[in-house]
Amino acid sequence: MLRVFRGLLSVFIAVELLFSSLVSGGKVRVALPQNEPSGNGRYVNAFIGTGGIPWMCGMLSPAAALPFGCVRLGPDTCAAGGIAAVKTNTSGYYYEHRHILGFSLGRLSGTGARDYGMFRVTPQAGRRLVPRPKALAYSHDSETAAPGYYAVYLPGAAALCEMTATAHVGVQRYTFNTEKNAGLFLDAASCLSGGSTEDTQLTVSPDSRSLTARTTLHETFSDRYGGLTVYLFAEWDADPKAVTAAEDGSGVLLDFGATGNKPVTLRAAVSFVSVENAEENLRIEVGDADFDRVRADAAALWDERLSAIGIEADGETKEIFYTALYHAMLMPTDFTDANGEYLGFDGKAHTAEGFTYRTDLSLWDTCRNAHALYTLIAPEIQKDSLESLLLMADQGGVLPRWPMGGGYSGSMFGNPANIVFTESYLKGVPFDGEKALAYMKAASDGVVPGKVGRDEAELYNEYGYLPDDLTPRYSVSKTLEYAWEDAATATLAEALGREDDAALYGSRAKSYQNLWDADTGYFRPKNSDGSWGKLRTHITSFVDDVLGTDGMRAYCEGSARQWRWSAIHDVDGMIALFGGSEIFVQELDRFMRDAAPCRAGIDPGTGYWIGNQHDMHTAYLFDDADRADLTQKWVRWTLANRFSTDPDGLDGNDDGGTLSSWYVFSALGFYPIAGTDRYWIGSPCVDSAELSLPDGNRLKITARNQSEKNLYVSSVTLNGEPLVSPFLTHEMLTGGGELIFEMSDRPAA
Repeated sequence: MLRVFRGLLSVFIAVELLFSSLVSGGKVRVALPQNEPSGNGRYVNAFIGTGGIPWMCGMLSPAAALPFGCVRLGPDTCAAGGIAAVKTNTSGYYYEHRHILGFSLGRLSGTGARDYGMFRVTPQAGRRLVPRPKALAYSHDSETAAPGYYAVYLPGAAALCEMTATAHVGVQRYTFNTEKNAGLFLDAASCLSGGSTEDTQLTVSPDSRSLTARTTLHETFSDRYGGLTVYLFAEWDADPKAVTAAEDGSGVLLDFGATGNKPVTLRAAVSFVSVENAEENLRIEVGDADFDRVRADAAALWDERLSAIGIEADGETKEIFYTALYHAMLMPTDFTDANGEYLGFDGKAHTAEGFTYRTDLSLWDTCRNAHALYTLIAPEIQKDSLESLLLMADQGGVLPRWPMGGGYSGSMFGNPANIVFTESYLKGVPFDGEKALAYMKAASDGVVPGKVGRDEAELYNEYGYLPDDLTPRYSVSKTLEYAWEDAATATLAEALGREDDAALYGSRAKSYQNLWDADTGYFRPKNSDGSWGKLRTHITSFVDDVLGTDGMRAYCEGSARQWRWSAIHDVDGMIALFGGSEIFVQELDRFMRDAAPCRAGIDPGTGYWIGNQHDMHTAYLFDDADRADLTQKWVRWTLANRFSTDPDGLDGNDDGGTLSSWYVFSALGFYPIAGTDRYWIGSPCVDSAELSLPDGNRLKITARNQSEKNLYVSSVTLNGEPLVSPFLTHEMLTGGGELIFEMSDRPAA
């Protein structure tokens, strides 16, 4: 039945996209503006990860944005008729679509959740302009993008549409190639498909050269905490001959008449505090700069960020690498206005002093590697994130696991912030460790009723696992993650000298062992009476999602096989459960070999799948079992087979830069062990690299003789000293110097 459903779904998607392409008309070629960024930005392909099988998409957008900015200004696409079906464009953009609804100011990056999409602008041309124009056909032949810039020609509006951005301002330039009337419709009630807005207000200034607006978003995440209100100040540089309000007053059509090919520039600033702050954001961040100046400044900021790592590699590797680094720097979001104010989790305005308040932290995903990347090459972003998380807890009552906008989204489960705080402390990022530990303990102990904390914490603490018969969903997955998070709490407690806490949470960190079934060799659902639940090793939880059943409800977003390797905090203990290294290696290698035959396929299968978080580290576990050669083999296989320069160039959702961060680390030859200050050593696919590190240090990496064939590491030296184990510490890396890999076509003896 599942196979039939997938087949029908594939047909539906194909028909939808075919119909969309048929009604989009012929290709219209225009001369797009020069798009040749300097520095490492020239290697970025902003269309990687924007297409593919819907739920397997990277869910990325070519929108114009600054590194870690707020505004992400870009196209909101749809199929014919304005539809966007089957979880395609959660970022607002889907490469396979052939129509554009307009250009909105915000979106999440790489997530399976739709949010923001506010204040959409749609151009149009004709003898008679109308409010709320229909979606416009476009061609990828007439589209381009670079860091901080996006452009497309829309023949239906006879308009070249260009986008750039500052942190809180989207600057749009429209050049109309028509003798007819040209106009822009601004929809103050817009949102991404599937969402809604309320309490939308819009006021045009008496001189018809600016407007203010506000709306409250109710989308995938923002609706979960009652909605997110966003404010707008927008101005334009041409006098409209007519201003027409939409029937419901939530939008306005600016009719500029015949523009004579003179561009119309619209500058739109947002704030989540007030209209006054939105206008101040525009005045401070843009001032009197024109479009080209803002675009150049954006490109320069991206070049500065992307220069944190310089690599020498073949052209395709450079394109994938720098695009991954670019995607890893789109979130978390700058939620701090130019005057320092931000919207807190208590719904009130606060002032950030000495840091930038940030939100949209996909912690359940990014705790595994993205935050380690920030700590290494953008430590101020990591410090901002930690300070923001503590303030969210102060204002909201508990550390969030997926903070979005101004509140708790509650997405996923557990307390991934524990991992981030502990790892950051061990790596020397400054924050209030005692306060963080107190919040971590409170969540683990289950003493924050009514908050989005740890589900069924009392049951977990009572039984030493989550009984499947008493847990609505994910009893196995939650137990495994809770144990990992308790290990992080124990580690931080020990580092702070809290011996009793370290002992208590260290004991809870062993809870994962209570779900190990030695007879089957799997972590298995267990009931409150100690009896085992059903185990289906070669079925994923997606079967339940499709069929509406609950046969795999003990596992989240995957299979028992994919959750089999999840004791990251106690790999030696996990190996012992298998019966030793030999059996562990055999089973892990079989799991890796059972990876789906193609990247981003319609069915990821039950084997190795880097496209989801809980098993993305598995290639590195061979290091712990004295088979570093297999880590090298499978890391290189993943780099080569699960990433590409195509629109479907990721093997799943990027989730705030998580898959992208996996590539960046792995290409360099090492990968963070989340929640610790240690790294696994893998197999670099770059010839050399140089990292700009905190305190002005630089780390040079050289992979001598590396090639597609020479994927094995014969030896590694750091500053001339040979490494005797396949591990590094953060201190070893940040001290700088030279890390040299000697590569070969055969495993080291």
